[in-house]
Amino acid sequence: MNRRLAFAAPAAACAGLLGYGFYLQYLEGQDPCPLCLIQRGFFLLIILVFVPAVIQNPGVIGTRVYGGLGLLAALGGGAVAARQVWLQHLPADKVPACGPDLYFMVEHLPLGRVIQKLIQGSGECAQVTWRFLGLSIAEWALAWFTLLALYAAWLAITRRSAG
Repeated sequence: MNRRLAFAAPAAACAGLLGYGFYLQYLEGQDPCPLCLIQRGFFLLIILVFVPAVIQNPGVIGTRVYGGLGLLAALGGGAVAARQVWLQHLPADKVPACGPDLYFMVEHLPLGRVIQKLIQGSGECAQVTWRFLGLSIAEWALAWFTLLALYAAWLAITRRSAG
Protein backbone atom coordinates (compact mmCIF):
# COMPACT_ATOMS: atom_id res chain seq x y z
CA MET A 1 0.00 0.00 0.00
CA ASN A 2 1.19 3.50 -0.77
CA ARG A 3 2.31 5.18 2.48
CA ARG A 4 0.78 8.53 1.57
CA LEU A 5 -2.58 6.86 0.99
CA ALA A 6 -2.14 4.91 4.23
CA PHE A 7 -1.88 8.20 6.13
CA ALA A 8 -4.42 10.11 4.06
CA ALA A 9 -7.20 7.56 4.66
CA PRO A 10 -7.55 8.04 8.44
CA ALA A 11 -7.11 11.82 8.10
CA ALA A 12 -9.88 11.92 5.49
CA ALA A 13 -12.12 9.72 7.64
CA CYS A 14 -11.66 12.06 10.60
CA ALA A 15 -12.31 15.11 8.41
CA GLY A 16 -15.52 13.48 7.21
CA LEU A 17 -16.58 12.68 10.76
CA LEU A 18 -15.90 16.24 11.89
CA GLY A 19 -17.76 17.58 8.89
CA TYR A 20 -20.77 15.43 9.72
CA GLY A 21 -20.58 16.57 13.34
CA PHE A 22 -20.71 20.20 12.21
CA TYR A 23 -23.61 19.34 9.90
CA LEU A 24 -25.51 17.84 12.85
CA GLN A 25 -24.68 20.87 14.98
CA TYR A 26 -25.39 23.72 12.61
CA LEU A 27 -28.02 22.30 10.27
CA GLU A 28 -29.80 19.77 12.50
CA GLY A 29 -29.55 21.69 15.80
CA GLN A 30 -27.67 18.96 17.69
CA ASP A 31 -25.53 20.98 20.11
CA PRO A 32 -22.44 19.05 21.22
CA CYS A 33 -21.98 18.27 24.90
CA PRO A 34 -18.60 18.75 26.65
CA LEU A 35 -17.48 15.17 25.96
CA CYS A 36 -18.48 15.53 22.30
CA LEU A 37 -16.27 18.61 22.05
CA ILE A 38 -13.32 16.70 23.48
CA GLN A 39 -13.91 13.87 21.02
CA ARG A 40 -13.88 16.40 18.19
CA GLY A 41 -10.52 17.58 19.51
CA PHE A 42 -9.15 14.04 19.32
CA PHE A 43 -10.43 13.59 15.75
CA LEU A 44 -8.68 16.86 14.89
CA LEU A 45 -5.52 15.63 16.62
CA ILE A 46 -5.55 12.49 14.47
CA ILE A 47 -5.76 14.71 11.39
CA LEU A 48 -2.86 16.80 12.72
CA VAL A 49 -0.79 13.63 13.16
CA PHE A 50 -1.49 12.07 9.78
CA VAL A 51 -1.57 15.06 7.40
CA PRO A 52 2.14 15.87 8.00
CA ALA A 53 2.85 12.18 7.33
CA VAL A 54 1.07 12.48 3.98
CA ILE A 55 3.28 15.46 3.15
CA GLN A 56 6.52 13.93 4.45
CA ASN A 57 5.99 10.38 3.14
CA PRO A 58 8.19 8.92 5.90
CA GLY A 59 10.22 5.73 5.82
CA VAL A 60 9.72 2.74 8.09
CA ILE A 61 10.82 4.49 11.30
CA GLY A 62 8.76 7.60 10.57
CA THR A 63 5.76 5.45 9.76
CA ARG A 64 6.11 3.80 13.16
CA VAL A 65 6.36 7.18 14.89
CA TYR A 66 3.32 8.60 13.11
CA GLY A 67 1.42 5.35 13.68
CA GLY A 68 2.29 5.45 17.38
CA LEU A 69 1.19 9.07 17.71
CA GLY A 70 -2.03 8.28 15.86
CA LEU A 71 -2.58 5.32 18.17
CA LEU A 72 -2.21 7.54 21.26
CA ALA A 73 -4.66 10.09 19.85
CA ALA A 74 -7.19 7.39 18.94
CA LEU A 75 -6.88 5.78 22.38
CA GLY A 76 -7.45 9.15 24.05
CA GLY A 77 -10.53 9.79 21.96
CA GLY A 78 -11.74 6.26 22.57
CA ALA A 79 -11.44 6.72 26.33
CA VAL A 80 -13.56 9.89 26.18
CA ALA A 81 -16.13 8.22 23.92
CA ALA A 82 -16.26 5.18 26.24
CA ARG A 83 -16.94 7.50 29.19
CA GLN A 84 -19.83 9.08 27.31
CA VAL A 85 -21.24 5.70 26.29
CA TRP A 86 -21.05 4.65 29.95
CA LEU A 87 -22.91 7.83 30.99
CA GLN A 88 -25.56 7.14 28.35
CA HIS A 89 -26.20 3.67 29.75
CA LEU A 90 -26.52 4.71 33.40
CA PRO A 91 -29.93 4.37 35.03
CA ALA A 92 -31.80 7.70 34.97
CA ASP A 93 -31.36 8.24 38.72
CA LYS A 94 -27.56 7.82 38.46
CA VAL A 95 -26.99 10.35 35.64
CA PRO A 96 -25.07 13.40 36.89
CA ALA A 97 -26.78 16.78 36.82
CA CYS A 98 -26.40 18.99 33.77
CA GLY A 99 -23.69 21.56 34.22
CA PRO A 100 -23.00 25.02 32.84
CA ASP A 101 -22.08 25.37 29.18
CA LEU A 102 -18.48 25.58 28.00
CA TYR A 103 -18.55 29.33 27.41
CA PHE A 104 -19.69 30.03 30.97
CA MET A 105 -17.05 27.69 32.42
CA VAL A 106 -14.22 29.26 30.39
CA GLU A 107 -15.25 32.75 31.53
CA HIS A 108 -15.77 31.94 35.21
CA LEU A 109 -13.61 28.96 36.18
CA PRO A 110 -9.85 28.35 36.24
CA LEU A 111 -8.57 26.30 33.27
CA GLY A 112 -7.83 23.23 35.41
CA ARG A 113 -11.40 23.16 36.70
CA VAL A 114 -12.79 23.61 33.16
CA ILE A 115 -10.76 20.62 31.94
CA GLN A 116 -11.88 18.53 34.92
CA LYS A 117 -15.54 19.41 34.29
CA LEU A 118 -15.21 18.63 30.58
CA ILE A 119 -13.68 15.21 31.20
CA GLN A 120 -16.24 14.28 33.88
CA GLY A 121 -19.12 15.05 31.57
CA SER A 122 -22.56 15.97 32.79
CA GLY A 123 -26.22 15.19 32.28
CA GLU A 124 -26.30 16.51 28.73
CA CYS A 125 -23.56 13.99 27.87
CA ALA A 126 -25.96 11.19 28.83
CA GLN A 127 -28.77 12.40 26.56
CA VAL A 128 -29.19 10.56 23.29
CA THR A 129 -30.97 12.69 20.71
CA TRP A 130 -29.69 11.03 17.51
CA ARG A 131 -29.24 7.42 16.46
CA PHE A 132 -28.12 5.70 13.27
CA LEU A 133 -28.50 1.93 12.95
CA GLY A 134 -29.33 1.85 16.65
CA LEU A 135 -26.13 3.55 17.81
CA SER A 136 -25.75 6.99 19.38
CA ILE A 137 -23.16 9.52 18.27
CA ALA A 138 -20.92 8.52 21.19
CA GLU A 139 -21.20 4.83 20.27
CA TRP A 140 -20.30 5.62 16.66
CA ALA A 141 -17.37 7.73 17.84
CA LEU A 142 -16.18 4.85 20.04
CA ALA A 143 -16.39 2.47 17.07
CA TRP A 144 -14.42 4.89 14.87
CA PHE A 145 -11.79 5.50 17.54
CA THR A 146 -11.42 1.74 17.93
CA LEU A 147 -10.96 1.26 14.18
CA LEU A 148 -8.52 4.18 14.01
CA ALA A 149 -6.53 2.80 16.97
CA LEU A 150 -6.27 -0.63 15.35
CA TYR A 151 -5.24 0.92 12.04
CA ALA A 152 -2.66 3.20 13.68
CA ALA A 153 -1.26 0.25 15.62
CA TRP A 154 -0.98 -1.69 12.37
CA LEU A 155 0.93 1.24 10.85
CA ALA A 156 3.22 1.38 13.89
CA ILE A 157 4.13 -2.31 13.81
CA THR A 158 4.18 -3.09 10.12
CA ARG A 159 7.59 -3.95 8.71
CA ARG A 160 6.55 -3.34 5.13
CA SER A 161 8.29 -0.52 3.32
CA ALA A 162 5.73 0.68 0.82
CA GLY A 163 6.46 3.49 -1.59
